[in-house]
Amino acid sequence: MRTFSITSKSLILGLMAMMNIVFAQSYPDRPIVLVVPNPPGGLVDTSARLLSEPLTRVIGQPVVVDNKPGASGNTAYQYVAKAKPDGYTLLISYSGYHVGNPALMDKLPWDPIKDYSPIALLTVSTNVIAVHPSVPVNNLKEFISYAKANPGKLNYASQGNGSVSHIGTEMFKQTTGVDMVHVPYKGSGPAIQDVLAGQVQVFISTPPSLMQHIQSGKLKGLAVTGKNRHPGMPNVPTTAEAGLPSFQLESWVGLFAPAGTPAPVVAKLTESVKKSLALPEVKERADAAGVELRYQNPAATEALVKKELPYWNKVIKSANITLD
Repeated sequence: MRTFSITSKSLILGLMAMMNIVFAQSYPDRPIVLVVPNPPGGLVDTSARLLSEPLTRVIGQPVVVDNKPGASGNTAYQYVAKAKPDGYTLLISYSGYHVGNPALMDKLPWDPIKDYSPIALLTVSTNVIAVHPSVPVNNLKEFISYAKANPGKLNYASQGNGSVSHIGTEMFKQTTGVDMVHVPYKGSGPAIQDVLAGQVQVFISTPPSLMQHIQSGKLKGLAVTGKNRHPGMPNVPTTAEAGLPSFQLESWVGLFAPAGTPAPVVAKLTESVKKSLALPEVKERADAAGVELRYQNPAATEALVKKELPYWNKVIKSANITLD
């Protein structure tokens, strides 16, 4: 009886494996949907649209973008987590949600590891540490020294409570030991207005928000927080070049499928994404949008998530960051 049970189990597993292979061979035979947790525009939506057109050509079926903003990203994340794991409904995931929301929200309706199968890392976007010209510093070292000598006298802007600019600046504070006062805004537009007016002295945000003001001299760009200098601000050093290698802040965008998606389907998607991002015209479009392409395979993408989850959680809890 036991032998029959084991044999039956092995037969079932073998049949399931064969079905997955057959399914993968015919996949895809209809359009693929990229669910985006943000409205049109911005890093996440831009990354989705950078991928959709070339992936359509590479994989042989239409790849369409479906923006589902709402509930700090949870609308899209929950939708994909509950979707059929067949490779036709995929999530364009944003680091601010994927590793930030688990620490910001007590009862999250999705799990960042268990509910998704990583397909690939797509893009990253650096941030820039910018200050108003009234701050008497010329580089990052001078700024840190000045801030330490004047605790609580500098105000920093963010795009809102729990935003990447908020969490990232708290990371900077914890890394350097400086003390600055948080002033939250509803988006980067009003934040930049007050920084340009000198009512708030510091803003750590993405290049599209700050680049033109740094180029014009209305703000001082002290450092880029990524691995490389930004092509639009070649004279602004990285934090490592500026003497602070321990601080990096990059926002990333990755592609994920619902957990349980057959491994052959994930493999086909991964290879198709890799080919799509390697096309020269995709890099040209990414450069024009100020986005850096950075493909990573599923294992490396999963490792990135697992590495950042405890780090973001520690920063958020230590700084007592909430969405309210």
